[in-house]
Amino acid sequence: MQATFPVSTSAALAAVALLAGCAATGPDNRPDSGKSVARLAAATGAALSRCEALVSQFRFADTLLDSAAAVAAGPVTPNGHAVAAHCLVKGRMKPRKGSDGQDYAIGFEMRLPQAWNGRFYHQANGGIDGVVHPALGALGGGPLTGALAQGFAVISSDAGHTGRQNPRFGAEPQARADYGYQAVGALTPMAKALIAAAYGKGPERSYIGGCSNGGRHTLVAAARYGDQYDGYLAGAPGYRLPNAALAQLWAAPQWKALATPEAAVAHPFAPNVRIPDLGSALTAAERATVSRAIVQRCDVLDGARDGIVSATAACQSAFDLARDVPTCSSERNGQCLSEAQKRLLTRVQAGGKTPGGQPIYSSFPWDSGISGANWAQWKFVNSQILDPGAGYIFMSPPRSVNPFNLDVEDGYKAIYAVDPAFGESADTVITPPGKDNPANLASLRSRGAKMLVFHGVSDAIFSHDDTVAYMQRLDRALGGRSADFARYFPVPGMAHCSGGPATDQFDALAPLVRWVEQGEAPAGLSASARGAGNAGGVNAEVPADWAPNRGRTLCPWPSVSTYKGSGSLDAADSFICKAP
Repeated sequence: MQATFPVSTSAALAAVALLAGCAATGPDNRPDSGKSVARLAAATGAALSRCEALVSQFRFADTLLDSAAAVAAGPVTPNGHAVAAHCLVKGRMKPRKGSDGQDYAIGFEMRLPQAWNGRFYHQANGGIDGVVHPALGALGGGPLTGALAQGFAVISSDAGHTGRQNPRFGAEPQARADYGYQAVGALTPMAKALIAAAYGKGPERSYIGGCSNGGRHTLVAAARYGDQYDGYLAGAPGYRLPNAALAQLWAAPQWKALATPEAAVAHPFAPNVRIPDLGSALTAAERATVSRAIVQRCDVLDGARDGIVSATAACQSAFDLARDVPTCSSERNGQCLSEAQKRLLTRVQAGGKTPGGQPIYSSFPWDSGISGANWAQWKFVNSQILDPGAGYIFMSPPRSVNPFNLDVEDGYKAIYAVDPAFGESADTVITPPGKDNPANLASLRSRGAKMLVFHGVSDAIFSHDDTVAYMQRLDRALGGRSADFARYFPVPGMAHCSGGPATDQFDALAPLVRWVEQGEAPAGLSASARGAGNAGGVNAEVPADWAPNRGRTLCPWPSVSTYKGSGSLDAADSFICKAP
């Protein structure tokens, strides 16, 4: 597996021609308007006609409504913005006794606005699910409003299990299948029927979106339920979640070998429990040294020294860890790395290999956010407390996993193994069908559906490189014309779903709706930093020399946000999306 950005210059130049607003023609020199074969009509709204009565009046197979209650405008205030009056419905689908003797069901809540815009939003949640998060239409990327505030009817679910069942639900075949894809398949027609019962008509346009595992849910839905949704919003899509988790487990003992002996930190969920301090293998000061070296070498490649490495692909060729970061001649002092640290960091950035030489996961790009707390959390802490759950959910047969004595070769094979009790491999259950050749998404394009993807370039668990590779495969599968229905917007410096030295506050849903219903292809996403005073929460990693609301246009890959040569470095209009 290559440790560099997996896009050649020629491929990037060919792909950029697909992007409306960045080029006038497509790869075959025909005008490229950015419009798909079909055009979907705009949704029209309606007023809520019933709420409390839904409990007794709504009927759908294997569905129990536990409550339906009116919520007045005002009490629900995500990010300081009051949500309008709506109906809150809570219920369960497919209650059953599992093969492990435990009770299972697909728990959900729906919020139905009094003044409805005619649209349905499926809020795909992150982590390994198990919690019915408030159905506010969380979008990722830190926008100040969610889908509910924009007038959508919204559903949220636990994907078929509870938090107390995490991660062992993965050993129950149906619970694993629900988590992988079947919960979305069951909830979607039920939610549309409930909307019809509440408003007198069903949704005219349907959207699904989320970040992390929610991004995975979204790409899986695109592959499995392409006729059910018109817009797909995938943030940091962990579409190869089993492989990403295994790469973390593979790295953990190697970090430990370089860590301070016997050093330990508190377990974040059990303060009385101590876990190895893997972060002592690459301290915050050392990661800051690496970040500064990346910025020093790569920042100017986009035309401006502004602390943002926008030219990600070019940076992978320009930056050399061995050359650009000093090698410690004696003791570590935070201003250098040892030879052993450099070797390990290079291997981790490459995505890791099994002892037999099989690449485990994708490469990761060099980016400024390697200094961030989220990067460290995923590499040093979550690899010990979250990723071990991979054994139950992402391996067959399910097993307990300890990262410090894991047989990586066996773990890799277990991702693809078929156990008789399950019938499908974990890879088949968890990842999108056709991920290696997504020609099956041609049907989305032909009927006018759209897909918008965003991803932090400094994401430490799911790699920007892996998302790029997916978009490349999609473009090849669709004959070089994927950009008229699917576009990818990297966020330089951003960590996993948010944070990092980045302009990480943006609304990707409204542009997706305009693309689906008005044919307006997004030439960029308007983004800003979350500095002091931000209503959506302050990002502590916004550099002190940035304006607190620094603006940028996030450019559709592979184009690069490039300085025009004049104007404020904090103003989005000082930059333009250009071919690399």
